[in-house]
Amino acid sequence: MNRRAFIGTLTGGFLAAPLAAEAQQAGKVHRLGILIPTRQERSGGIKTALRDLGYVEGQNLIVESRYAESKLDRLPKMARELVQLRVDVIYAVGLAAIRAAKDATTTIPIVMYGGVDPVAAGFVTSLARPGGNITGVLILPGSTLAGKKLELLKDVVPRVARIALLAPDDPAFPPQLRETQNAAASLGIKLVVVEVRGGDYDRAFATMAAERPGALLVAATPTFMSDRKRIIDLAAKHRLPALYEWPEQVQDGGLMSYGSTQPALFQRAATYIDRIFNGAKPADLPVEQPSKFDLVINLKTAKALGLTIPPPLLQRADQVIE
Repeated sequence: MNRRAFIGTLTGGFLAAPLAAEAQQAGKVHRLGILIPTRQERSGGIKTALRDLGYVEGQNLIVESRYAESKLDRLPKMARELVQLRVDVIYAVGLAAIRAAKDATTTIPIVMYGGVDPVAAGFVTSLARPGGNITGVLILPGSTLAGKKLELLKDVVPRVARIALLAPDDPAFPPQLRETQNAAASLGIKLVVVEVRGGDYDRAFATMAAERPGALLVAATPTFMSDRKRIIDLAAKHRLPALYEWPEQVQDGGLMSYGSTQPALFQRAATYIDRIFNGAKPADLPVEQPSKFDLVINLKTAKALGLTIPPPLLQRADQVIE
């Protein structure tokens, strides 16, 4: 797996520091609150990253997890529960969870994770200087690179005129949708937007099939990463060349991906939790966003779809799965 670079107004020394940059306080048991909208997204990634930093549940770490089971109106109460438990840090995933945590406390540090615009949402003053009790890691850069992703699909399916966008039922999604719609319009592509409601992927793909798209762009959201096998199977069933956000989705059978990697992002989020456990203040930790992206192509999937990947595209790929 290739290394990932991150941007933000960060000093070179901070970036170069190892993940376990600060020694854990001897004998200290830290309490982490986890606030996640859906159980499907789970919390395994951040827990694994924290283990890599030496945090072991039941020894030097207590984890209080709250999952809203896709019922976002539960999040405010759950956030208040975490505050009452006096956790040291709240790790909040996604716009609704971050907002609920922010509304619940102005003193407990919050490490956010997700595809949000934290400045527009009012979570931080700026990426470089958050200025409050919130910092964290974004899964997308300032843009979602929608134009680049649609161009990659056109490279593989040159005559495609209609591309479906698999969209989440997520309050943070509209900016990503607008960017994709604008990119499609500039490329002369008809964008067919299909939203997944209540985790009903069968219905979403049936709706999509009725529109007869020539390819599929899967939105960048942790939920679609968690549910990737279901999405990959349905894309194969409907014989849709699909482009995803993360390499893991291609390693599990998707056609292509263009983006960063979840493990790298979890490592960065865990690093922030570790630093805050050891005394750092969120206001002093710039919000990070990925700046390096890899193109991954699965030739086995391409063959199953009857596609020939252009040699120049293969040469540009960072990873080719055969």
